[in-house]
Amino acid sequence: MNDSPGWATPGSSPSDGERQGAPADQPATGDPKWSAQQPPPGQWSSPAAGQGAPPAPPQQPQPGQGWGSYGQQQGGQYSGPYGYPGGPGPWGKPPAAKPGVIPLRPLGLGEILDGAVSTMRSHWRSVLPITLVVATVVQVISILVQKLLLADLAVSISETPTPEELVNGLGSGLSITVATKLIEFLGTVVVTAMLTMIFSRAILGQGSTVSEAWRDARPQLLRLIGLTLLLGIGLSLLGAVLLLPPILGGSVGLALVGGLAWMVLAVWLWIAFSLASPVLMLEKSGIFTAFGRSWKLVKGSWWRIFGITALTVLIVFFVSMIIVMPLTLIGVLASGTGMTGLTDGSAGTTWGALIFSAVGLIIAQTITMPMQSGVTVLLYVDQRIRREALDLELARAAGVENYGHGATGG
Repeated sequence: MNDSPGWATPGSSPSDGERQGAPADQPATGDPKWSAQQPPPGQWSSPAAGQGAPPAPPQQPQPGQGWGSYGQQQGGQYSGPYGYPGGPGPWGKPPAAKPGVIPLRPLGLGEILDGAVSTMRSHWRSVLPITLVVATVVQVISILVQKLLLADLAVSISETPTPEELVNGLGSGLSITVATKLIEFLGTVVVTAMLTMIFSRAILGQGSTVSEAWRDARPQLLRLIGLTLLLGIGLSLLGAVLLLPPILGGSVGLALVGGLAWMVLAVWLWIAFSLASPVLMLEKSGIFTAFGRSWKLVKGSWWRIFGITALTVLIVFFVSMIIVMPLTLIGVLASGTGMTGLTDGSAGTTWGALIFSAVGLIIAQTITMPMQSGVTVLLYVDQRIRREALDLELARAAGVENYGHGATGG
């Protein structure tokens, strides 16, 4: 059983029929699955006779009071007289309970991005040391690998390479890519694991130190490595199945079609399993259970999750380019090889160019890695709120009183 407050997986997955303890008239498969503690429908009531005029609209209404029915879910959004908890009422739109960086209700795009940035800003003492240390270690090792391997790789754009030189160049380039990506992979897994725990506490309004994040993440770290490797290997095998036969058969047209099909399927599967990481870390599940849970949480919301993820990737890309490109250019110009170094590519292998580029990458990754991890965690939380009423469990874990009770409830 998961021992993380508020993150326990429901008795059954969101697409497996009725939840344990749910009422008999619970919606059928495909509709939101609410927990047994779903608040009963309520209505805004006027003051009893003799009590005088109603008071001014409250700035912070008590959670669970006067929110009415949850309504039904249509197109991924809540409908009904008041929408979602904290939705509009006769006095406007009182805010939902917000013990931490996000309100406990279905989240919009802006709230997901703002929650990621707010966590970075309010918990920077825990977030930035993790990303800074990991990014620095990764880039130092990458510099050494690139310097050793690139020294043997001579690239000239002014001459036509022979087939043997082309094969050697591709082999050296592939070796560099594999080595650097493996280092980045291990660093990213560590950062993802620790940041997931920090974000989970930030949602509950709790702080987290680096040592606490490591302690919470360490038991699941090997499983997260296995999950990420399994997903990468699976996508690579899919590409091999679609690309190798036409390539070996010498059919360029079929190879292009296979490559396009592989890209489409890879993106689709990547989004379908994009929530497996927070499932694994927060629900303390196994690898294949995490894949299954992610599949069911994403089902029916694939395009929404894809859009938010793609926008996050674009933001991260442009922020990284703004930071990395100027420093890389400075390093290349300061390499001392002049225009010859720029034309034959040797400028990129000098210590100055590699160091300046690494400094830019360290700064960029220190800023962007928390945002990517935060958006993934908040998408997971958002889907569980929409599908499983996770907001009720989180509110109780955060100590929000009377959350989930009707207007007349005790």
